Amino acid sequence: MAKDTLFLIAPGFEDPKRPGTQFVCPYCNQVEGLLASFPDLASRLDVRRVPFARPREAVIAAVGAENQGLPLLVLSGEGQVPDDAGEHDGVRFVSDTKHILALLAERHGFPQLH
Repeated sequence: MAKDTLFLIAPGFEDPKRPGTQFVCPYCNQVEGLLASFPDLASRLDVRRVPFARPREAVIAAVGAENQGLPLLVLSGEGQVPDDAGEHDGVRFVSDTKHILALLAERHGFPQLH
């Protein structure tokens, strides 16, 4: 069974423009909170945490250099694919955080946002 792949920026990164300070991506961290709250459901996904710095080679390999913004949910061939999903070489993906959270609920049983 193919899994959806979720790309997130690894938390606790350093921005070269502000050395000595650790950061988290606020958008990725919303998704991280959901994954941490429901680890059994998170195991249904292939979660890949990548460095903050670009180029993000793993993301480029999946959806092309123009789609490196994270978080990003790459959709497997299973289940419904939203009409507004992006596409790169036949690979469908979603990059809007709220849309990703809604798809995690719809496709993987995570609680819905209220």
